[in-house]
Amino acid sequence: MDVLVVAGEASGDQHAADAVAALKQLRPDLRFFGMGGPRLAAQGVELIHGAHEISVMGIVEVLPKVPRIWRVLGDLERAARERRPAAALLVDVPDFNLRLAKRLKALGIPVVYYVAPMAWAWRESRTKIIAERVDRLLCILPFEEDFFRSRGVNATYVGNPVVDQVPPAASPAEFREALGLAVEGPVLAVLPGSRRSEISRLGPTLAAVSAKVLAQRPGTRVLVPVAPGLPHDFVQAPFLKAGVTPTLIDGRAAEVVGAADVALVASGTATLEAGLMRRPLVAVYRVNALSYAVGKLLVRIPFFCLVNLLAEKKVVPELLQGEMTVEKIVAELEPLWSGPAREACLAGLDTLRARLGPGGASQRVAEHFLAQVGNTTA
Repeated sequence: MDVLVVAGEASGDQHAADAVAALKQLRPDLRFFGMGGPRLAAQGVELIHGAHEISVMGIVEVLPKVPRIWRVLGDLERAARERRPAAALLVDVPDFNLRLAKRLKALGIPVVYYVAPMAWAWRESRTKIIAERVDRLLCILPFEEDFFRSRGVNATYVGNPVVDQVPPAASPAEFREALGLAVEGPVLAVLPGSRRSEISRLGPTLAAVSAKVLAQRPGTRVLVPVAPGLPHDFVQAPFLKAGVTPTLIDGRAAEVVGAADVALVASGTATLEAGLMRRPLVAVYRVNALSYAVGKLLVRIPFFCLVNLLAEKKVVPELLQGEMTVEKIVAELEPLWSGPAREACLAGLDTLRARLGPGGASQRVAEHFLAQVGNTTA
């Protein structure tokens, strides 16, 4: 039985790969094809296109990629028409996947959507589209189920996959040993994002911050995890230009945070990973000025960092757009190395895991997916 799987960017690729692994345990006869990254490929998924082909962040930034995105969309639709999968598992990237869902529904292919679009933050009108095009919506934030169900969407909270993806709690020294690093000395983890566009936009500022920290705290090591598909020389270029020689580590972002005393993190799933690793962090982000202006008119949430959204209060500092300056980031980082601010941040982070609930999200995704297939074929 064929299954179409479509995921974008690093976190979606990871979530989708874990779900595919769980599905294979329950149904070894399943065959998978679609779009994703190296983790889905490692699970044996036949990739018609790579996730990097549509990876982009922002409203204005997407425009140059529109022709390519439409070609990828058309190719996936044609593959679905030819192979007639029992169902589709679409993971995140709503601007792409909701369009694909419309085409799949027209073909009579059931759609299970994993990682709900952030309609609670902006574009609430999407809930009507989701209700029309998606057979099951599997949510990863606990407040989402009620939000979508109240708007006619067949939604279920399955838990958050990051709970299972981060390694068990351990001391910084243990993580440093596991990564082959010296145990002693201060360590700053810098997570600049998983897309080239993010590195280009955020890298110079994060590198300049790293240089300031090194000047204030001589001997500090800067650890930078490199997302799959990104070349080392591209990631380290802004750091070298700022006079910083970072230690680059392929993947293992959660372990890099675990090895650190403090983390500087580009907003997104990585902030949740860092929070679950129980390390103080500063969340930052910047998009194209026009994208930000448009987004500011539409977005209606009190925080942009997932840690603070889940806590419903400011647990970690967050600096967005014009606030993301070297001076302000350094000022927010400094108190987190020791003292009351660090302890207050850690206390706030302790509530995260409890709010997200138990692990096992991927297993529940697999069970819901197979239930949908059973409902369709019965």
